[in-house]
Amino acid sequence: MLSAILTVKNEDSSIDYMGMEIERKFTIKHLPDNVESYGFHIIEQAYLTTEPVIRVRREDDRYYMTYKGVGGDNTSLAHEEYNLALTEESYRTLSSKADGNVIRKKRILIPYMDHTIELDIFDEPFKGLIIAEVEFATEGEANDFTPPEWFAEDVTDRKEYRNSYLSRKKF
Repeated sequence: MLSAILTVKNEDSSIDYMGMEIERKFTIKHLPDNVESYGFHIIEQAYLTTEPVIRVRREDDRYYMTYKGVGGDNTSLAHEEYNLALTEESYRTLSSKADGNVIRKKRILIPYMDHTIELDIFDEPFKGLIIAEVEFATEGEANDFTPPEWFAEDVTDRKEYRNSYLSRKKF
């Protein structure tokens, strides 16, 4: 049902067909130098369901719904992702129907080699959690990536670092 809706909506360019999203996630040892000098987004997102992942997101003054498919080979490295533009009103309506925690974070955009590191600094109830994500064009590129020295553990395949998992965490 969702794919039929997405196909129809694509005719008026209100959907962003990202296709495969290939990304790696890392914890960090420390914040990079001059972190305050980089651009950023303020993000709020809520999950309507986590299997499959369907979320609504406010990123600054943009609103959209995202569908994320399951990754291949039981890994989180690559998965399908599609974004559908929303109005502010539709975002508010849908987010009010979400279960679990609303995720709020500041996403700092840090250029690194041919990539952009998305450094997510979470607000309550996850204050203190900082995750770095890097997206890639191919799985080979992702596997060959050499992270900066301030990255710590690769947590790409650890569910407890997925936003959809955090949205369901009980306190």
